[in-house]
Amino acid sequence: MISDSQQKLRQGALLAIAAYTMWGIAPIYFKLLSGIPAIEILSHRVIWSFFLLAILLHCNRRWKIVQRIITSRINMLYLFCSTSLIGLNWLIYIWAINSGHVLEASLGYYINPLINVILGMVFLGENLRKLQWIAVMLTICGVLVQLIAFGSVPVVAIALASSFAFYGLLRKKVNLNPQVGLFVETLLMLPVAAIYLFWVADTPTVNFFNNPITLNLLLVSAGLVTTLPLLCFATAATRLKLSTLGFFQYIGPSLMFLLAVLMYGEPFTLDKVITFAFIWTALIIFSFDGINYNKHLHKPV
Repeated sequence: MISDSQQKLRQGALLAIAAYTMWGIAPIYFKLLSGIPAIEILSHRVIWSFFLLAILLHCNRRWKIVQRIITSRINMLYLFCSTSLIGLNWLIYIWAINSGHVLEASLGYYINPLINVILGMVFLGENLRKLQWIAVMLTICGVLVQLIAFGSVPVVAIALASSFAFYGLLRKKVNLNPQVGLFVETLLMLPVAAIYLFWVADTPTVNFFNNPITLNLLLVSAGLVTTLPLLCFATAATRLKLSTLGFFQYIGPSLMFLLAVLMYGEPFTLDKVITFAFIWTALIIFSFDGINYNKHLHKPV
């Protein structure tokens, strides 16, 4: 018979897999909207996420938490900054997917955990272990090889990784429920998104009445695509150790990598082969160090 703790671990693992799988196959959804400007898709993502999150908050009776957050100047300052970063991250991501840069986007999310480690050292006073230093240096080498030998910089990858890493750092400072935090962030972005859609945008798809119903359904689904994996992730985080959860994070970029090469035919050129080789080696070392450290931490004295 399975105990309650084992049941929670199993549910947590399944939810983590679901979250990272949805994030990994999200390019399929955004490719269906490839004829629409990235900023227009982003505006729909913000608006429909706002309404969906509002319904969820109402069902979970969390409006008092939202009110407490909004009336706190320091929390709102952090959330204003995190909103700017997540908005930029979403915009770059959508543009990258619809401009044939899925491979570089996947590289960004491979790099992200290693940038998190660096930010933890710089801003939170965390010390890097020897193997973590090696992993970070390998990542830097991978980017430098592409720059020096091939004269190109993975700008999209670096922008995605750094914006999401700084976003995570700010959200760590605020320490909010993911659902509440994302609602406030979409609330802050809502006026800009609404102004763009209703007064600035001048595209054939901006008017719902002129669109086929399938396109309108896809646009409205942006809210579900945004919030559903986040809710799965948030629930998984309450059932799994952070170290365990971290090992699932490579599902997303791995699926994106496969989609880029096998489905969308993006060229896996020599410069990318070398860079990915450095990054994958760094992640193997990084994961090995995490496993060893976790075992040592929980070793009986």
